Amino acid sequence: MQIAIFTTGGTIDKVYFDAKGNYHVGSPMVRELLVHARLPEMPTITELLRKDSLEMTEEDRQIVRAAVQACPAARILITHGTDTMVATARSLGGIDAKTIVLTGALQPGRFSDSDAAFNLGLAFGAVQLCSAGVYVVANGTVFPADRVRKNLELNCFEPL
Repeated sequence: MQIAIFTTGGTIDKVYFDAKGNYHVGSPMVRELLVHARLPEMPTITELLRKDSLEMTEEDRQIVRAAVQACPAARILITHGTDTMVATARSLGGIDAKTIVLTGALQPGRFSDSDAAFNLGLAFGAVQLCSAGVYVVANGTVFPADRVRKNLELNCFEPL
């Protein structure tokens, strides 16, 4: 089963770099996390963007959509910042015959208490098992993209 992974940045890839608590989006963590998962075969990983999701524009979403449409794989996993992940997921609606799963993390993947490895693992399973469509994976749940939102007060995802 061919799975392609696209990275766009977000907290999952953030690097803590000074005493003031500032971060920048670093290189993608997905390969390192999947190495620890001991996959029998590493999927193709393509870095599309290196942005905090709050800085993503509609043009950025079109870059993601074009990459997904052009990709020969029928199963696509996208790492993304959680703040606008739902907006990007919804912008991918209408792409036929592909299973597209977006996931991210609330803590940088480089942190020991990060949810990145868990979210990525669930997303990797979901992209293999879900039918064609667009999904968001977070908080131990696979959400259809059109039926999820991020609750900013509780800092988690929930069904609509």
